[in-house]
Amino acid sequence: MEEQELTFENIVLATEVFGPGNAHLHVVRQATGVGLESRGNVLHIAGPDAIMVRLVSQFFVQIYDLIRRGYSFFERDIEQGLHMLLRDPATPLAAYYQDSQFIVSPRKKVSPKTVNQREYLHALREMELTLGIGPAGTGKTYLAVAVAVSLFLQKKVKRLVLTRPAVEAGEKLGFLPGDLAEKVNPYLRPLYDALHDMLDHGRVQDMIASGAIEVAPLAFMRGRTLNNAFVILDEAQNTSTEQMKMFLTRLGHGSRAVVTGDVTQIDLPTHIQSGLVQAMEVLHGVEGIAMVHFTEADVIRHPLVGRIVRAYDQHRQTKGLRQGHEQ
Repeated sequence: MEEQELTFENIVLATEVFGPGNAHLHVVRQATGVGLESRGNVLHIAGPDAIMVRLVSQFFVQIYDLIRRGYSFFERDIEQGLHMLLRDPATPLAAYYQDSQFIVSPRKKVSPKTVNQREYLHALREMELTLGIGPAGTGKTYLAVAVAVSLFLQKKVKRLVLTRPAVEAGEKLGFLPGDLAEKVNPYLRPLYDALHDMLDHGRVQDMIASGAIEVAPLAFMRGRTLNNAFVILDEAQNTSTEQMKMFLTRLGHGSRAVVTGDVTQIDLPTHIQSGLVQAMEVLHGVEGIAMVHFTEADVIRHPLVGRIVRAYDQHRQTKGLRQGHEQ
């Protein structure tokens, strides 16, 4: 039995290394089979495989150093970093996280947490049209807004246009009082939330008032040409094929677009084909267009969200198999 003991200087930072309720230790224990026990600022590591024990020790030393420099880790980060180290023990985790950090604004930095998020972030910054397809919680909309804000602050685009189809997710909102902005806010709230996380409230309001930020239902895009803009179409699985084509042909000089959606969450009537599903087929392989597919492994919200997505996927697959046998 190989054993090692790590003593971290700062007990508060050590607690962050171990995670809430030792959650990070649980992740590493499950992935490696190594025994882990924390006492105050001391971590005891033990296992029959000496190489694995040393690798886990190296992993926690690097995580502690990153936390000491100001990085924050969630369970998904710990899992991703550990998998990288297991694939290549020479991987410098600090270089990986530093290289992937993206400065959005003076108040906000974002770091892609998965390989697919890194690919998506690269596509957002380099390609004229990017499709981000996958389940909730994978950062599709958030990262798109982050890149949009960054390019606007760098004066590479003159305005941000954020839109989504006004299709209710299964429930009826009924009569909505107020002016146009108040009526569409329930549909556009996720986009506002992302904006306010990147910029202070006053700056966002000033940009909306001046027209530098436009948040509107997809129907308001018809008949327009959008020049020098960063355009985001969110919840695109709920567009019709006609709406999707209309949106994609709005792009003008100096503009780029992002289309995000989850093809497993289509709220359209059954007789209407999803514009996102068709676009994935029609635009595959077209030059200047990137398609990034996310899975439940890319979910970066609360760890429970990933388990919920996985459970629904398994249920859908089981139900499909059952229906196939019945036929």
